[in-house]
Amino acid sequence: MLVNLENLNLNNKVVAVALSGGSDSMALLYFMLKAQKKFSFTLKAVNVEHGIRKHASILDSAFVKKECAKLGVQLLSFSVDAISYSKKNKLTLEEGARLLRYDCFNKAIAQGFCDLIATAHHQADNAETVLLNLFRGSGIKGLKGIDCKNGFIIRPFIKTSKKEINEYVKENNIKYVTDKTNFCDKHFRNYLRLKVLPTVKKRFPEVEDSILRLSEIARQEDDFLDQQAKKNVTKKDDFTSISLPLHPVLLSRAIIIALKLLGVKKDWEMVNITDVLSLSEKETGKVVTLKNGVKAIKEYDKIVFYLDKPLPFSPIKFSTGEFEFNKTAYSIFPVSMPTNLKSGIFIDGDKIPKTAVIRTRLNGDYIKSFGGGTKLISDIFIDKKIPQKDRDFIPLIADGNEIYAIFSITISEKAKVTNQTKNLLKLTKG
Repeated sequence: MLVNLENLNLNNKVVAVALSGGSDSMALLYFMLKAQKKFSFTLKAVNVEHGIRKHASILDSAFVKKECAKLGVQLLSFSVDAISYSKKNKLTLEEGARLLRYDCFNKAIAQGFCDLIATAHHQADNAETVLLNLFRGSGIKGLKGIDCKNGFIIRPFIKTSKKEINEYVKENNIKYVTDKTNFCDKHFRNYLRLKVLPTVKKRFPEVEDSILRLSEIARQEDDFLDQQAKKNVTKKDDFTSISLPLHPVLLSRAIIIALKLLGVKKDWEMVNITDVLSLSEKETGKVVTLKNGVKAIKEYDKIVFYLDKPLPFSPIKFSTGEFEFNKTAYSIFPVSMPTNLKSGIFIDGDKIPKTAVIRTRLNGDYIKSFGGGTKLISDIFIDKKIPQKDRDFIPLIADGNEIYAIFSITISEKAKVTNQTKNLLKLTKG
């Protein structure tokens, strides 16, 4: 059989075969038993009874338990209710069973039962996956099919044909059970296996080999494009950003990478990607709201992503001293008259009303401009090109809606320093 264990890094690992009792998984169990000495790993097994076929699936799990005992393989068993879970979560039975199965695999790893899970996916499974993804309108990532290794999941048989597995089972007189639901073409994957691929094979006998080659090409090209996209994505503090301009192919990938860096691992939709793509052609300040509290904003030659959850900051009474906001230290402290007032932000402390507080911006905030007149704080931020995502994180000295100072940016004419100033205060950040 065409099986390559060399690149799976099994040395000194504990590998558990995902054992259903079917011919494929039983073949994998026997194959790995023979390989464990050569590759220096310990073999175990995990069985998940899905609760789909009632008594029949219980008998299958009993068969697995008996075979593992006979072979001296330690077994970890799980029982789940895939039918109820799928209905509750509005999933197909296939999807629900798969999610529960992988949840059990995660538990096996978390409990320290094993380091890796080996599944019996083979060449035909890969072909089915590629076709399913193709029919659903997938891009290159869908054409990659099933990886030989993905996290703690390994698939030693992924380049092995079903014919080779059947021959191995026969040659080694391996016992197995048959899941009758595999012969029901109601499910998408079974329909491809039972109806589509056999018809295609009559005209293209090597179709599974061809699809496997396609998967390998797609995987290489996908990895290359991801590498190029990552070069344009940066993460700083709680923000991620994408440098523009960028070709739409790379920009689409960069958007997904940026979302992942923010902690949004999956729950995005194509409409989110399309909305963000449109930002690249819009003016600075345009915003798109995505799922999970994420916002994307166009900032000059960048698209910036951030979680729209400013840290709570209750107003505090104006006074000298230090305070912290959004993990940043700020201070207000008395100083002697400097030779250059442009070397920092200075105010006349005696001109600040006793009712003043330190807070973040509110609608309607305004400041007295030097030379007369007033200006909205929102316009100040625009004039100073302060990114919109940062505006809720800047402390202000305020009395009602009148602002006397904006830390690190500017002060009101009402707080300006003169030759008569006796209580000179410096505002600092960091």
